[in-house]
Amino acid sequence: MSTVVWRFGLAAALLLGLAACTGSPAPAQQAVAGTQAVSAVSARALPSVVKILTNGGNGSGVVYAADGLILTNEHVVRGAPTVQVAFADGQRVDGTVRAVDAVTDLALVQVARTGLPVAKFQPELPGLGDLLIVIGSPLGFENSVTAGVVSGLHREIPGSAAESQALIDLVQTDAAISPGNSGGAVFDAAGEVVGISEAYIPPQAGAVSLGFAIPAATAVDVAEQLKNTGRARHAFAGLEPAQLTPQIAAQLHLPRADGVIAIAVTPGGPAANAGLRPGDVVTAVDDATVATPEDFLVQLRRRNPGDTVTVTFHRPDGQDTRAALTLIDRPAFSQ
Repeated sequence: MSTVVWRFGLAAALLLGLAACTGSPAPAQQAVAGTQAVSAVSARALPSVVKILTNGGNGSGVVYAADGLILTNEHVVRGAPTVQVAFADGQRVDGTVRAVDAVTDLALVQVARTGLPVAKFQPELPGLGDLLIVIGSPLGFENSVTAGVVSGLHREIPGSAAESQALIDLVQTDAAISPGNSGGAVFDAAGEVVGISEAYIPPQAGAVSLGFAIPAATAVDVAEQLKNTGRARHAFAGLEPAQLTPQIAAQLHLPRADGVIAIAVTPGGPAANAGLRPGDVVTAVDDATVATPEDFLVQLRRRNPGDTVTVTFHRPDGQDTRAALTLIDRPAFSQ
C-alpha cells in the first residue's frame, strides 16, 4: 500500500481537532487501520489465489472449489488445452482447461488436488470508496498484493465492443492491476472476492491507476454454468452494433446522430424478426438510453434468453419506431 503523506497546515489542524472532538479516528489512525486490514486480508486470502502458466505467458486464478476447480480469465488460457498451476504452498501441478466463456472472459481449470482453500465470493457490489485488495502474479511475481479503493461501478471501456464483449459492467479500482494479474482476485475488507481482475488502461494511454474487475456475481453465475453444463447462456439479439458518428450520420443522410447503428442483422434472428434491418439506429432498450455499442451490450448482459425487450430505433426519416424483440440463447458460433 502506498505511503500517505499528510501536509499539516491550518486546514489539517482543524480537521484533526474535529476528529478529536467527535471521537472519530485521526487520519494517521485511519491509515494504520487500513494497512492492518490489507495485511489481515492478505494473510487469509493468499492461499486461495494461484498462478497459471501457459506457453504464451502467465496469469492468475482463484480456487473456486476444494476439489481442484480454478476460476480464471478466458484470455489467460486461450488456445491452451492444458496449463500449469502454481499454488501459494509451493506446489505446481498440471491443469486441464475444463470450460471457457469468451463473452465474459471467464474459464475453469481442473487440477488433481483436493482440500484446497476455497475463496468466498461476495455477490453484492462494493460501494464507492470501499477498500479493495488485489492479489495475483503481475509480470510473474507470485503472491503480489496491491490495495486501493472502488473508483467506480458499472464501468465500460469505451471502444472495446469492436474487439470484446467482456469489457462492460465492470468494477473500477485504483489498486494496481498489471499484466499477469488477469484472472486473480479482488477482495474486500472482509476478505471476500468482489471481482476477478480483468484489465487495466496503461500509463502510455494517459491513465493513472485505472484497473477493472469482473463483478463477483457475474463470475459466479458463469462459473456455475460452466461447471454444470460446459457453457454459459447469454442473451442474443442478432444485431451487431457500431458507434454512430456525425460523419457516418451525414454519409447515410440521417438527421440525427444519437444511438448506435446496426451494421449487421442476423437473418432469421431476433432483431430481424422484430423488423430491424442493417442501417437502423438503436437509441434505447426498454427505458435505458443506448449511446454506445457498449451500452447495448450492457443491456444484453443484464437480461436472459427468452426475455422480451422494447427496442427504440430510427431510420433516415428520423422518426422513432418501437418494436418488441425476444432474445434467444447466443448461438455457439457467435462470439
